[in-house]
Amino acid sequence: MKRLFIAALLLTACTNEPALDGVKTFDFKGGDHKLGRIEYPVPLPAGGPHNPAWQNCGIYTGELHEEYAVHSLEHGAVWVTYNPTVTKADVLQLQEALAGRTHILLSPRSEQQAPIVMTAWNAQLELQEASDPRVTTFVQTYEQAGTAPEIGASCSGAYSETQ
Repeated sequence: MKRLFIAALLLTACTNEPALDGVKTFDFKGGDHKLGRIEYPVPLPAGGPHNPAWQNCGIYTGELHEEYAVHSLEHGAVWVTYNPTVTKADVLQLQEALAGRTHILLSPRSEQQAPIVMTAWNAQLELQEASDPRVTTFVQTYEQAGTAPEIGASCSGAYSETQ
C-alpha cells in the first residue's frame, strides 16, 4: 500500500504544471459590462467590470484602455505590459515569445512600477526582465486556460485603438 501511495505521489508530481513562483491571485467573478471609465481596486486590473467591447488581441506600441483589455482577459487572453523604460531588447524578446499566439495582448504601460507585468483573469506576475522563463510558463498556464470565465470567446473583431 505504501508503494502504491508513493507511485501515485510521483506520478502526480510529474504531471503537474510547472510552479509559478510570485503569481498573485485574485477572486474576480465574471465582469459586468459598463461604458466609460472604470475605477479598478488594483493598479493593473486582473478582472472585474469592463467595456462591452474587448480589445483585439495583438502587439501594440501604445497604451491600452484597461476597460477593453479586461474584457479580453475574460475571454482567456494574457495581457503582458511593460514599463516604457525597459530596453528595446526586452520588448523584442517579449514580442518573439508571444508571436503566433491568438489570445495575447502586449503593450506599454507607464503607470506600472515593475518592468514587466503578466496578467490573466485572476492572476498576475511581476517580472524584472523578458528572459525570465516564467514568461513562457505563465502564457502556457493562462492563455485560453486558467480561471477566465469565457475561454474560447473571440479576441478579434472588436476594439483596436490605443489611448
